[in-house]
Amino acid sequence: MSTAPELAGETPYIWRARQPRSRHRLICFPHAGAGATAYADWAALLPPEVELVAVQLPGRQDRIAEEPFTEVGPLVSVLTHALRPVLGGSFSFFGHSCGAALAFELAKALRAKGQPGPDHLFLSAQAAPGATGIRQLHALPDDEFRDAMLTLGGIDEEIANDEFVMDSLVPVLRADFALWERHRTAPDAPLDCPITVLAGEDDPQAPKESLEGWRAQTTAECAVLFHPGGHFYFLDSPGTVVSTLTEKMLGAAAGRTA
Repeated sequence: MSTAPELAGETPYIWRARQPRSRHRLICFPHAGAGATAYADWAALLPPEVELVAVQLPGRQDRIAEEPFTEVGPLVSVLTHALRPVLGGSFSFFGHSCGAALAFELAKALRAKGQPGPDHLFLSAQAAPGATGIRQLHALPDDEFRDAMLTLGGIDEEIANDEFVMDSLVPVLRADFALWERHRTAPDAPLDCPITVLAGEDDPQAPKESLEGWRAQTTAECAVLFHPGGHFYFLDSPGTVVSTLTEKMLGAAAGRTA
């Protein structure tokens, strides 16, 4: 019986669960404050045909001593170079919340450089560009910001109850929310890759009416799929989410090689 490959750091930005038999690669971008290991459990859920890669950004986990990015442009520019080892062949992007916004901007940047982009773009728990009515969190007073983060979920109870760890985590969370809540995407032409939007049915940061705008961001198919739960629905049912991604990814990979 074969064991799932372990997600391990290869470069400062790239963590990978190597799959020698893979024919497609899923590159994942974590949510605010999170690191690459947010996707570690997915390695055992993906089939051997799909290799898992997770992006590690400054300011978290083994890069906690580094300052997080404060502008989107430099971050995207760095990633177009730092991720080159995993941007060959057939690949898709998955991003959750702030990670979805990053995945979208990186796909646009690759197109602008004339480089191949993702076969499929999976955007999770992120309102479409230009959506209104979303509560802005980054400028809240410290106590209110911390309460808002705990209400959204995604923070382990052990961490939430550790004042020292929370004091270290909150500035990174605030920096990530500030980065993306202040950002306005350029009004570029739509992408040509399919987009699948995923969201929790009860997510206050990505309500249903805020997601339809993603359809205007691609000339290909755009599907909007809802799951039970809130902002961190995907932590409650990772197997269901990964199955959805796998079905769409392997279809895209087959189409590329046909």
